[in-house]
Amino acid sequence: MDGAPVLLAVAGSRGEADLIVGLLRSHGLRAAVVTDDAGGQEPQLQLQGGVRVLVAASDEASARRLVADAAPAAAPVEDS
Repeated sequence: MDGAPVLLAVAGSRGEADLIVGLLRSHGLRAAVVTDDAGGQEPQLQLQGGVRVLVAASDEASARRLVADAAPAAAPVEDS
């Protein structure tokens, strides 16, 4: 990535972060997953700080739009 990467999101798991990065890369954006889980040997460490998704600073605005558009809309809760 050119310059300092920018934090785009903190995911709850490596799988979730990989999906976000895959979405971004499929649209030609530069993105990476950063986690402190001992190289995948200690996945429970992901619960402490989450898994970070970084993007190139020049791709930040496009990445935020893509992630926002991909997030499912919250359905209204009906009272019973």
